[in-house]
Amino acid sequence: MSGLHLIKLSVGTEDVGDLARWQKGPGRGPDGLPRHITRMWPKREAELLEGGSVYWVIRGMILCRQRLLRLEEMRAPDDSLRCALVLDPDLIRVRPTPRRPFQGWRYLPAEEAPPDLGSWDAGEEDLPPQLAAGLAELGVVWTGKV
Repeated sequence: MSGLHLIKLSVGTEDVGDLARWQKGPGRGPDGLPRHITRMWPKREAELLEGGSVYWVIRGMILCRQRLLRLEEMRAPDDSLRCALVLDPDLIRVRPTPRRPFQGWRYLPAEEAPPDLGSWDAGEEDLPPQLAAGLAELGVVWTGKV
C-alpha cells in the first residue's frame, strides 16, 4: 500500500451503507465507478496513485476507505475545472477513529491511517459511529459481521 492517502469528510452521510448507496446512484461516473468531485487537484498525485486510498470521515469518525484509481479533470457547470477522484467501488472498513471537521481534503500519511477491518458488504448493519469508536477504545473491534 502507498505511503500517502487522502482523508475526506463524507458530508451528509449517516453510515458506510449510506455512502455505498450514494456512490451507486448520483456518485457514480459514466464508467460505473464512484467519483468524488473536488475543487483542488492534489499536487502529490504520483504518490497517491501508487496504491493510495481515500479515507472517509462519517459523522466525526474515520470508518472506511476506498482505493484511489485515478484523477480526472472535469468541468463544473460554471465551466471551472474540477478534480474527480475515481475510486474502487469496494469499501474497506477501518478501525473507527475520531477526526475533527475540516474543509476539503487532507493528505494522510500511511503511518497515521487506521488499520483495515475488512470489506463492507451490502446488507450489513452499521453501528452508530460514536458507539463503534467507544468499543474500539475499549479494545473491542466490531467488523460489521454478525
